[in-house]
Amino acid sequence: MFKRFFKAEGEIDWGIIFVVMMLALIGLTSLFVAASHDSQVVSVARMVAMQGIWYVLGIIAILVIMRFDSEQLWRIAPYIFGFGIFLMLAVLVFYSRAYYATTGGKSWFAIGSLTFQPSEIMKPALIVMLARVIAKHNTQYAEHTVQSDRKLLLKIIYWVLPVIILILAQHDFGTMLVFLAITAGMVLVSGITWKILGPIFGAAGVLGTVVILLVTQNWGRRILGGLGFQAYQFARVDAWMNPSADTSNSGYQLWQAMKAIGSGGVYGTGFNVSHVNVPVRESDMIFSVIGENYGFIGSALLLLLYMLLFYQIYRVVRDTSNQYYAYIAAGVIMMLLFHIFENIGMNIGLVPLTGIPLPFISQGGSALIGNMIGIGLIMSMRYHHRTYSLSNQNGFA
Repeated sequence: MFKRFFKAEGEIDWGIIFVVMMLALIGLTSLFVAASHDSQVVSVARMVAMQGIWYVLGIIAILVIMRFDSEQLWRIAPYIFGFGIFLMLAVLVFYSRAYYATTGGKSWFAIGSLTFQPSEIMKPALIVMLARVIAKHNTQYAEHTVQSDRKLLLKIIYWVLPVIILILAQHDFGTMLVFLAITAGMVLVSGITWKILGPIFGAAGVLGTVVILLVTQNWGRRILGGLGFQAYQFARVDAWMNPSADTSNSGYQLWQAMKAIGSGGVYGTGFNVSHVNVPVRESDMIFSVIGENYGFIGSALLLLLYMLLFYQIYRVVRDTSNQYYAYIAAGVIMMLLFHIFENIGMNIGLVPLTGIPLPFISQGGSALIGNMIGIGLIMSMRYHHRTYSLSNQNGFA
């Protein structure tokens, strides 16, 4: 029956499956360690089992999505995007009041103990939509000129801007950065000339410098506060800039995470051996578990697994030779890459805390499902393994 579901064994990319399953195993064991040393966790078994259920649901999502070929994904992309926008609007009305009271964000649905973050589903929805926009434009304009590239950039902004506005309305700055990273990555591979991109990235660098200046000055913080920035976001910046200044309050979580990773040394303390308390390390600070238990070697092996995953994705795109799929893959890679950089970076004090989970490892069902959908899109490329010509396909014009 299993083989009948998959037409032929060669159409399944077992390399990607292996990497994802290894990451899932690391995630479940790390979650067990984190929960075992968290006094606020009522049932370790229940937490791990719930995460296991989310992995199963994610696998089902992969199996379903990989059945869609590029033509079908092309046709349903606007509907997927529209559904994502609907969820993003709905959460602004039906957001969890409890989460809002503790985090200041309006980005979570909550039904009893079950929570869901619609922005995680919006990420792959935006990817398939932007890939469609870019592929269609580049088919219509075979030659890149400043005029045609400017049109493409405006089209991309047209689709991305509503998402950014809704994310800002949810007070979720970290997730907004993810969407900007996805967009930037897809713009870079779209072929837009550097005569346009150069000034844009230059302006972005200047804007980033100005924001850093504002966030480090009291008068600047008053300005940013008027623009919607929250006090907890400033506290995270303070903790990042000087984590040892307030190790009992705003900087406690980061300071403890850095101590845990440092205590792991080269080889780690061993499985389920924890000497440093890190608050809520099941989600955003899960890398501190890996750094403490498995040390530098275990952390390096984790990074190698991620690199292997990116290589497998590149290999699939290269073999498929499908323009639409290539843009989808660029979005998926940027989504995962930014999550990895931001999560590990904030655990070691390289970047401020932003609440970004570690792909396939951190606790959280909605983030895991969003990542699994991304993997499903990549698996679809290998499963159908046909070379398409966008200009000759019905529905691609």
